[in-house]
Amino acid sequence: MKQTYITIIFFFFTFTFLNGQQVAKSLNGTFLLKGGQVETVYNGLIKADVLIQDGIIKEMNDQIQHPGAILVDCKGLIIYPGMIDSGTKLGLAEVGAISLTQDHNEIGEYTPHMNALSAINPSSVNIPVNRVNGITTSLAVPSGGRFPGTAALINLHGYTPEQMYAGFSGVVFNFPSSGKRGRWDRRSEEDIKKDAEKAQKGLNEFWDKAKLHAQISAGAKAQNKKTKFNPQLDALVDVINGGAPLLIEVNKKADILSAIEWVNKNEVKAVFTGVSEGYRVVDSLVKYNIPIITGPILSNPSRNSDHYNVAYANAGIMQKAGIKVAIRTNETENVRNLPYNAGFAAAYGMGWREAFKAVTIVPAEIFGIDDKYGTVEQGKIANVFVADGDPFETKTQIKHLFINGWKVPLESRHTLLYDEFLDREPGGR
Repeated sequence: MKQTYITIIFFFFTFTFLNGQQVAKSLNGTFLLKGGQVETVYNGLIKADVLIQDGIIKEMNDQIQHPGAILVDCKGLIIYPGMIDSGTKLGLAEVGAISLTQDHNEIGEYTPHMNALSAINPSSVNIPVNRVNGITTSLAVPSGGRFPGTAALINLHGYTPEQMYAGFSGVVFNFPSSGKRGRWDRRSEEDIKKDAEKAQKGLNEFWDKAKLHAQISAGAKAQNKKTKFNPQLDALVDVINGGAPLLIEVNKKADILSAIEWVNKNEVKAVFTGVSEGYRVVDSLVKYNIPIITGPILSNPSRNSDHYNVAYANAGIMQKAGIKVAIRTNETENVRNLPYNAGFAAAYGMGWREAFKAVTIVPAEIFGIDDKYGTVEQGKIANVFVADGDPFETKTQIKHLFINGWKVPLESRHTLLYDEFLDREPGGR
């Protein structure tokens, strides 16, 4: 049986590698994006050239001249900052039917030390499929369990996970739910209440243990001593000390209010994720100034009694109230639909500019990397794409893509299959 698993793994990764190699290699160098307009995010479009060198935006000005640069003609095109998906399983999952290729779900309820970055597959065939739509960066999020692991922000280009790392990681916490887990949940109200109380008790016991460990670690550090190696609790030391955010997945109204109470009680620096019923508790979210990562926007209402457009309008309602809101897809293969999730949020109350911020500069601010990402500015990382129109519209074509200053080919398994079968002849090879 073990030999069979090894054989399956070998052929899967061989297949993945060979298919991945169909995509042309990226090009490194100095590039001059000339003749286009730049989307500034805050102040609309301006006419400017963009010089990319050594992986950063070296200069952004009108009429730049650089004889040694590779010229990229952007006449009639718009230069945008690369979009950031604030919650995906991209790089952690391959084939849904093969459990051996699913690296986002570890065994155990409390595994905050399981780092998503170490499980990223840089050769994933899903990465080219998604980045060609203008998504340059995504947060790879582990799932399952109460503390399933530590999420990692990655750029969608690189040969190793370390090369792809974009400078943010955060422990994920699935807050205990007090309601039904879905339409399939047949538990009685009494059983639901018992399960919620059991989950809360387990959480409190684990958190007390983690706080005690943080205190012991601080005392040992003050005396230049080392504590006993405990990766599970070590992963939470910075969170408990307020130096790192905790990504708290919570969705229902009652659970959001409970999570706010828990955060305040434990003085945790929190970012709420999911928040599908955030529109029901806007006042509380505003009062405690908690950043939100919400989505998918392209989703059904969480309650049968809700209006059809609740999921579309949720992000805009929270943003208009003054909450910092980023948008995610919570997808693997369909991360490429991030701009269309944002487009629906824009159409249902958020407005185009705020929706575009929600997939660029706002997530960069939430992750503490806005000095390097989120806008097209001199000195920032050269994560940009060039398009012939509004990226929220399906008719728009991405013409050029740059990640960390590399010119990335606009190829994927999808484009290669399209080209292969576009002009096929019956009976031919």
